[in-house]
Formats: sequence, structure tokens, C-alpha cells
Amino acid sequence: MRSTERNGPPVSLLARATAVLEAFDDSHPVLGLADLARRTGLPKSTVHRIASELVSLRVLERPDDATVDGYRLGMWFFERGELVPVHRSLSDAALPVMEDLREATRQRIHLAVLDGVDVVYVEILGTGRHDIASRTGGRLPAHATGVGKVLLAYSPAATVRARVDAGLPRMTPRTIATPGGLTRELRKIRSVGMALDLEESHLGISCVAAPVFGADHKIRAGLSVTGVTGSIDPVTLGPAVRTAAFTLSRTLRASGL
Repeated sequence: MRSTERNGPPVSLLARATAVLEAFDDSHPVLGLADLARRTGLPKSTVHRIASELVSLRVLERPDDATVDGYRLGMWFFERGELVPVHRSLSDAALPVMEDLREATRQRIHLAVLDGVDVVYVEILGTGRHDIASRTGGRLPAHATGVGKVLLAYSPAATVRARVDAGLPRMTPRTIATPGGLTRELRKIRSVGMALDLEESHLGISCVAAPVFGADHKIRAGLSVTGVTGSIDPVTLGPAVRTAAFTLSRTLRASGL
């Protein structure tokens, strides 16, 4: 969930192309010409010219459904995304640990990092027993998720302030939406070494998350077990997630990551 609000339309060609790409998000995976113009602040003619060139480069593509008039992100992003060093090195180290955790819990396993004030899911294993909406590369406000809260809990105070300054939107009626509430929650997370998401990002879905630290002993990622609320028992799953996160942290330290 990235804001598309701008002080004015971008000026340079690269900034204009970037603005077109940033217009897409989880809520708007397909956008028509008018929507792109509105969300970027650019004239339709400019958007059409940029989008057409991006389609020719496979950065954007037209939906397969002929009845849908619009654009969506193309395969170019998927292909290059696997080459991003932070994704590749972290994922390579995490996958064996995540596989073991999935086998032990029979739940959906998430690995996420902090990007600004949002969490981005870099690896997901398991389908779970519910239609959980998370996807690799997807982002959510950090304060509304288990992995996000555990990342904020061990991040510098400036990062937490930035999240508060950006707003604490309610994803569900259970989302923490006040600075004081978030401060208390982060203090609790640090005291127990794990975070809970009790239907705060999606109704009916809960998770238990633990922090993953890098070779520099700074927070690197959040690891979580996610599933239908009735199947998520923090008493039994908490130790499993914390052990897996500790194992991954040790692997990152040994690898200099």
C-alpha cells in the first residue's frame, strides 16, 4: 500500500516512467489510461506514450482478458526481481528453515522485510487452509501485521516515528491505530521476543512472528506462521517460530549476511 499522492507531476522522463509504475499496487493491479493519468498527475497523451513503450519492453503488459482495457506489471519485473541481492541471499538462507517450520506447523510461512514504513513479503511457503491474501512482493503497513510489528519493535525509534507520521490506518477493527497503542505493543513484543497479529490485517486470519537478526545484530527480517485464527495457538506456535527465527539469525551471522 504505497501512497500515490504527489506535490506535482514528475518532470524527467525517468521520473515519469517511475510514476506510472508506482501507480500500481495491491488494490490496483490493473489500471486504465484515465486511472494512470489521475494517479500520476500526467496528461493522458504522455501516459499513453510511456505505457506503450513500457509494453514493448515487457515492463508492462495488457491483461489476457480482452474485455479489460488497461495495463498491469509485466513479466520483466518477476524475472529481474529474483536477481535483487537482498531477496536472493536472504531467501536462499531462509528457505530450508521455512520448509522445516511449515512441515512442523502445517501452516503458511511468511518472511518479510521492512521497506520504508511498510513490510514487503520476500518469501511465502504453504497455501494454508484459508484464502490468505498475502503474496510474494506484496506490501502492507508495518503496524498492522505480525511481521511488521516485530520489525518495528527492533528498529530505530526514527523508523517507528516515520510509520506514525505516515498514519496508522485501520485494516480491520482490530488494527492498532493510535501512537500510544503502538508504543505499548512494541514494548510488549521486545519483552517476549515475538509478535501476534490477531486479525489485525485480515479478519479471520492470525499469526505469530519472531525477529530475524543479521550479522551486524540489527533486525533483518520477520518470520511468521499464519493461518485461520482458530488454528493459531501462540503457546504452541510461539516457541517454534522463535526457534526458527533464531536458527535463521545464526545462519545469517555465519554467512556474514
